[in-house]
Amino acid sequence: MKKTLHDLLQRLSSNAPDVPFTVRFWDGTQSQYGRGEPAFTLAFRNQRAARRVITTGVLGFGEEYMAGALDVEGDFKKLMALGTDPQIQEVQLPLPTRLSIAVQHLVTANRFRRSPRNIAHHYSRGNDFYKLYLDDSMTYSCAYFKTDDDTLEKAQQQKYEHVCRKLQLREGESLLDVGSGWGGMLVYAALQYGAKPTGCTLSEPQFDFTREIIKQRGLESRASVLLQDYRALKGTFDKWVSIGMFEHVGKKYIGLFMRTAARCLAPGGIGLLHTIGKEQASRPDPWTMKYIFPGGYIPTLGEIIDAMGEAGLVPLDVENLRLHYAATLDRWAERFERSAAKVKALFGESFVRMWRMFLNGSAAGFRLGDLRLYQITFSNGLNNTLHLTRDHLYVDPAPDGRPTSGQP
Repeated sequence: MKKTLHDLLQRLSSNAPDVPFTVRFWDGTQSQYGRGEPAFTLAFRNQRAARRVITTGVLGFGEEYMAGALDVEGDFKKLMALGTDPQIQEVQLPLPTRLSIAVQHLVTANRFRRSPRNIAHHYSRGNDFYKLYLDDSMTYSCAYFKTDDDTLEKAQQQKYEHVCRKLQLREGESLLDVGSGWGGMLVYAALQYGAKPTGCTLSEPQFDFTREIIKQRGLESRASVLLQDYRALKGTFDKWVSIGMFEHVGKKYIGLFMRTAARCLAPGGIGLLHTIGKEQASRPDPWTMKYIFPGGYIPTLGEIIDAMGEAGLVPLDVENLRLHYAATLDRWAERFERSAAKVKALFGESFVRMWRMFLNGSAAGFRLGDLRLYQITFSNGLNNTLHLTRDHLYVDPAPDGRPTSGQP
């Protein structure tokens, strides 16, 4: 067992020679991999933990770490960087594990009645929990950094501005935000652009929070939020946006999602899809799908574009913000660690370990793995009146400090 584990660790180290580390085995012996001062020490408490890492890769590592059979001393981020190696990601799972994953996939598919339960699994842990590591606007999606020194709060507002300019949003226009979270986009579009946004979410805590923030900001006459599945939405809107929700739709429903977007967006209207994606299809991470996002699916860029075309939506621009998401996750992880004791009091040590792995592992996935963050701007059918260049995205604010609303 030890030799098999040693061989695996040696191969991982060879692929990342700039990440030296130490492993402490269950019998008290240690081995060092790579040259230089170790960035971290990985401690195996028993042989079962080693066996599960060897046979089930990331799934086994995650479950054994959550259970306390694995411990990490030192730089957790560097360990997660090693986890992006294909030798760990693409371990051939045993047949019983594959069958268990297949059953879970069938059970958690985003059917109309199942979707609220999947969303509740991740988002209904209570607003107080998310306040511990999100920014003041409670934005739970990739921020937009113009410099490395930007605060998380500033970067999230810059993201909303970037989106509004891509939408060429104007005063008085109606905007549909599909999967509106805690309402950050709704508030920004209403206050900064004078738009009339409507959001929808399946999370009751998000819904209650958004209604309250709309009331506090005095936006009841302009902004609203629905506790509703996107498939049940009615009406036609001038502009359409979805930020960080598409990953929850599921592969089976990609086409329906796009057809619904086309139905809700006015002919010629501009939409923007902000979503995690990949260039090439790969096996879903079984640990993330089981513990973090049941029913989720990370689509390829090709799947997204094909589904848009079949629904009559015309892609206009694609931007990959993967490093922005890595930076966002780094900041979330730092804030989370500062509040780890509070999180432990709420949910226990296993949850702290799970969320630590989720945040840091995701950051590594964007920085070194195959995860991407796409912003895809599109029109509903042809629109021959749009800007000829991207200049409107980068013009300076108006003299009074207000954005230029993307107008030429």
